[in-house]
Amino acid sequence: MPKTKDTKDINKAINLSDSQYYFNREISWLEFNRRVLQIALDQRTPLLERLKFTAIFSSNLDEFFMVRVALLKEQVQAEVSQLTPDGMTPQQQLEAISQNLNPMVIKQHRHFEDVLQKQMTSNGIHLLNYSDISPLQRDYLNNLFQQKIFPVLTPLAVDPSHPFPLMANLSLNLAVVVKAPNTGEEKFARVKVPNILPRFIALPSELEIDKSKLNHWMGVPIEQVIAHNLEALFPGMIIKEYHLFRLTRDADLELAEEEADDLLSAIQQELRKRHFGGSVVRLEIQPSMSHAVREVLTAEMELNESDVYEIDGLLNLKDLMSFMALPLPELKDPSWTPVIPPRLRHFNQPNKIAELEINEERNIFSVIQQKDLLVHHPYESFTASVEQFITQAANDPHVLAIKMTLYRTSGDSEIVSSLITAAQSGKQVAVLVELKARFDEENNITWANKLEKSGVHVVYGLVGLKTHTKTALVVRQEGEEIRRYVHIGTGNYNPKTAKLYTDVGLLTCREDLGADLTDLFNYLTGYSRQSSYRKLLVSPVNMRDRIIALIDREIEHSKNNHNGKIIAKMNSLVDPLIIASLYKASQAGVQIDLIIRGICCLRPGVPGVSENIRVISIVGRFLEHSRIFHFHNNGDKEVYIGSADWMPRNLDRRVEAVTPVEDADIVQSLEQILAILLEDNRQAWELQSDGSYIQRFPNENEPERSAQVLLMEMSHG
Repeated sequence: MPKTKDTKDINKAINLSDSQYYFNREISWLEFNRRVLQIALDQRTPLLERLKFTAIFSSNLDEFFMVRVALLKEQVQAEVSQLTPDGMTPQQQLEAISQNLNPMVIKQHRHFEDVLQKQMTSNGIHLLNYSDISPLQRDYLNNLFQQKIFPVLTPLAVDPSHPFPLMANLSLNLAVVVKAPNTGEEKFARVKVPNILPRFIALPSELEIDKSKLNHWMGVPIEQVIAHNLEALFPGMIIKEYHLFRLTRDADLELAEEEADDLLSAIQQELRKRHFGGSVVRLEIQPSMSHAVREVLTAEMELNESDVYEIDGLLNLKDLMSFMALPLPELKDPSWTPVIPPRLRHFNQPNKIAELEINEERNIFSVIQQKDLLVHHPYESFTASVEQFITQAANDPHVLAIKMTLYRTSGDSEIVSSLITAAQSGKQVAVLVELKARFDEENNITWANKLEKSGVHVVYGLVGLKTHTKTALVVRQEGEEIRRYVHIGTGNYNPKTAKLYTDVGLLTCREDLGADLTDLFNYLTGYSRQSSYRKLLVSPVNMRDRIIALIDREIEHSKNNHNGKIIAKMNSLVDPLIIASLYKASQAGVQIDLIIRGICCLRPGVPGVSENIRVISIVGRFLEHSRIFHFHNNGDKEVYIGSADWMPRNLDRRVEAVTPVEDADIVQSLEQILAILLEDNRQAWELQSDGSYIQRFPNENEPERSAQVLLMEMSHG
């Protein structure tokens, strides 16, 4: 309900820019990763899925250190004094990260060593220590070492004639101290654990000791095999000690785009630096490492003690992901195959493309002409909808042009093949490839070159901006008219991630959206500086202003004693201007529900500021990736979907597109999706005003409601 006049007068004195009303971005991200870890800790999660989420937790941390921690360290070195909206300096953030993260990492590794390994053994997955295997198994591994491991190893000495070796980012290494038997002199050397070989070496089933035990897989970490054969690398020397360690480097690209004549070659040059050139930002070691070896490593890598993480157990748990390849469906989530959207089922059959070229009544364009189409991945098939859209466009003689933005895709994608087919058949094909898509740069360069060689017009985006929008435009000749078909989505054109990420997309031939996308592509590929759009919200042109205007409209409805209501789903909420607008809306009585998977800098439940704002995060088997924005508008609802989170980078430094959804049935479908997510009591977490998250559980006699499970069930009709 709207506030009373007295309360509103009090609220006027509240400074909504005050740091106390904002959570720190980095700590909020760590809280997200804590929720990822909780899936690995949760006994309700199948065993191999627990290993997978343990690996995801570690993989997430790698990227966090390579990008976010690296940036903070650079700011400290540059003596940056600017505070974040929550009032913290870069140094304070680094200290807070270490304080929050250390207990989390310890918990992760203790759980793996004490709980998950035992459950693996109980289920016939035996990850053994080299010291515990039989002499026969040891002979097998020693022979394997000589034949397949020893030839690829390169021990590197450290002495006056051998400088400290340059070590690759995320590499696993052995620090070895050897002693000369004749002089007693000790030397330090490093041996890299080769990442081109499997991390876990499987033992043949015929070497099993106890045939009565359940045995699906049995093996040993490769670093232990190397460690117990070090004499072969240092013949004539005494192995005094050896210790495993792993390092993480600053891996964010630094490009002076204005000075780069060729963006492609500039990025290729920076990528060569990524593996070895960035400063070390984290060192992971085992507690058994001697003080002397620890001092050598920290001194040579110029690290502080806060940069060192002691891991009691197996390093680099990211490699646990390999166990998902085991053929043990009973230890995984039930398999899921996306369904074909009902309106597309009649032509999604093998060998139908040729027929569709001439059958104007049975193709995807005729379906879109009849009515806008919403697709919801991974519940509905990406292949049967979005890929089909591009494939049919490539093979349809009536299609004149195809334009797309590609941020992340797989090189073997049917979309890439279709674009090449279209170009080779004489169609105008223009593709914007975002070379700066972090950690996908090399992949993007590879297939961008392939597209270009096939006659596709490839452009690499705008100086100073990443092109993150998920859009496709197909121009088709229909009789005497030209009709434009568009796809505007929330996810990448990647068939692999479309099976793992939840995303929505709109397929439509509405003329105003087609005209807007034409203007947007002219902005991306030419010299257009389009400053207004008919329907689209576009960053960095008008999106933040439009979003704030939509929030302000809800405030006016609430002030006029109407229901003000906002529901917004996104990956992250960071932008302080939008957060302040949401605070104003809450003060005016607008009811706000936010579904924020990851970072949320907004502090909910603060009296006089945000007591009308509720925030949940859903973390489950699928990565919640869709962005849906619902404004009640006094009953005349407006719903938007698109590529942008409410973050400064999305609103100021990226090209993004968000589209209104104007089909009443699709609006209703999106409202249903939001309602199901808000009612989740299995994988939903509620953000508290102190920054912590509390996981929801069903009340007594209340059924468990997993939004993702329910949406899978509903997709079957």
